[in-house]
Amino acid sequence: MKLAILAGLAMCAHAQDGANLFASRCAGCHGADGAGGEHAPAIGHRPNLRDIIANGIKDRGMPAFSFTATEMTALTAYIGTFRTSAERIESPVTVTLENGKTLSGIKKNESNYELQLLGTDGRLHVISKSRDQRGPIDASGDWPTYHGNFNGNRHSNLKQIDVSNVEHLAPAWMFPIANAKRLEGTPIVVDGVMYVTTANECYALDARSGRQIWHYGRPLTKGLIGDASSAINRGVAVLSNKIFMVTDHAHIIALNRVDGRLLWDTEMADFHSHYGATGAPLVVGNLVLSGTSGGDEGAPGFIAAFDTETGKQAWRFSTIEGPKTWIGRAIEHGCVDAWFTGTYDSDLVYWPTGNPCPDYNGDERKGDNLYANSVVALEPKTGKLRWYYQFTPHDLHDWDAVAPLLAIDTLFKGKPRKLLLQANRNGFFYVLDRITGEFLLGEPFVKKMDWADGIDAKGRPMVRASATPTPEGTKACPNAVGATNWFSSAYNPETKFFYVMALESCGIFTKSDAWWEPGKSFYGGGTKRVPGEKPERFLRALDIQTGKTVWEIPQIGGGAGWGGLLSTAGGLVFFCDESGAFAAADAKSGKLLWHFFTNQGWHASPMTYAVDGKQYVAVAAGSNFISFALP
Repeated sequence: MKLAILAGLAMCAHAQDGANLFASRCAGCHGADGAGGEHAPAIGHRPNLRDIIANGIKDRGMPAFSFTATEMTALTAYIGTFRTSAERIESPVTVTLENGKTLSGIKKNESNYELQLLGTDGRLHVISKSRDQRGPIDASGDWPTYHGNFNGNRHSNLKQIDVSNVEHLAPAWMFPIANAKRLEGTPIVVDGVMYVTTANECYALDARSGRQIWHYGRPLTKGLIGDASSAINRGVAVLSNKIFMVTDHAHIIALNRVDGRLLWDTEMADFHSHYGATGAPLVVGNLVLSGTSGGDEGAPGFIAAFDTETGKQAWRFSTIEGPKTWIGRAIEHGCVDAWFTGTYDSDLVYWPTGNPCPDYNGDERKGDNLYANSVVALEPKTGKLRWYYQFTPHDLHDWDAVAPLLAIDTLFKGKPRKLLLQANRNGFFYVLDRITGEFLLGEPFVKKMDWADGIDAKGRPMVRASATPTPEGTKACPNAVGATNWFSSAYNPETKFFYVMALESCGIFTKSDAWWEPGKSFYGGGTKRVPGEKPERFLRALDIQTGKTVWEIPQIGGGAGWGGLLSTAGGLVFFCDESGAFAAADAKSGKLLWHFFTNQGWHASPMTYAVDGKQYVAVAAGSNFISFALP
């Protein structure tokens, strides 16, 4: 009994020490109860709290604090007794509606204008205080996948916003993500709730107002290299009550769609071996599919499928085929990472693959290097390869095939066909039969093209030896970032035009003997711009029957934009202008109809959705998600 009393007294003293430390060192900014003050937000327990206190957050004005181990333990224990911001907000409530009925649930968020209520029915209810609207959100126009639909064509049937009224489009709301280095994601909207991401964070928002419903986050991983170290994340996938996203260190996780709770966490690959992850997953049936990043760091690529209920891996497809087409020692660190989101129809999954490594030196990887720079068609339940098509065999210019794949059904050359379309980084526009992989068309969509004389009847490029990188440097067109890249293209079934943001630019490619080393990229050379050349970007509409340009809109700028496209049934193409404006053009003629200056650099692709009968268009600009609507 005496020992228990002494232990209790020690605990009380320990807690008092923590309270005293908080009062003297933290309360002035965070408030005496940790609920937030003039100079700092609310504070609560989190897994990396010790690191935050010890190291500070320099870009947010928080200094580092030096405490002894005993003091740190006392302080963090005391902070752990505070309720989190969400706990302060969330509480059980019962609301009486205008019709006299009651609605019970958990209050998720409240302002002077509305109440967000998670009802006992499991649905989100946004109750307006200023207008006659009660009950659950009516979602009439979801955007449920990264590409908007499984076929990948970035076309929406919504047409409330059209060529006759788009000039009146204006910002409806904006949601900033603090400290986001570069937003590349496309919002997902399901049942009136929008899900947006940055690396290792997901936010659920009311799609009508941008008000936050919940937030999930974990610290960024230290020690990453390549794209994953840049805090990139392109979005989520949704199935029933679950949200799926990848983490920067190559895990795939499932969150509860209603409250953001972590449901499972599966490691796809060991990040210590140069793996990361940046892309939006793809749900197919009861499986969620993803690849990994690390495409220039020597991490061998794969596409994997995981059970949506448990997170257990169902199958894995290696994107490096084997030694027959990889003659030499490079195969061990051959890359070919499948870091982007694939496309799906009712039968097959179509996934684009990355470049081989070393990027610019093929001496130790002689052969075609399958399945690099390809599209692989896989059976979704088993991962079995049905067919493949390689756009750039034995790539020496870093022209990976990681760009959107658009599945459409239409007449081609007078015959009904199931097609797969892609504007490739190598400068050619391709039309394939997506059932068999048969090559149907390959035409340049850029004028600066000198690495090949064309594509032969079998679908193989006729490569010019003069474009091969050398130690001294060789000029080749397009440049290393490609004639286009991963940002979205679009197809409109009414105009039957394929829309792409094209870059006219060349590069100087050099070759070196530099070999793979841990912690470094595996380029085997380098690239730079041609002195005196001014890169130019164009929004182009292509006739899919011929690959020829029907109309184009030149972009004034330095050719540095990474913004994608959106097509709508309202006869519009939305695009991210090189000048920093978000803009819309007539899908038939290319006539410019509307623009709004965001004054941001572009690294994302737009989308559209409708809630309660109102259409919105949204895009990530800088560190903000902006949603536009008609007045």
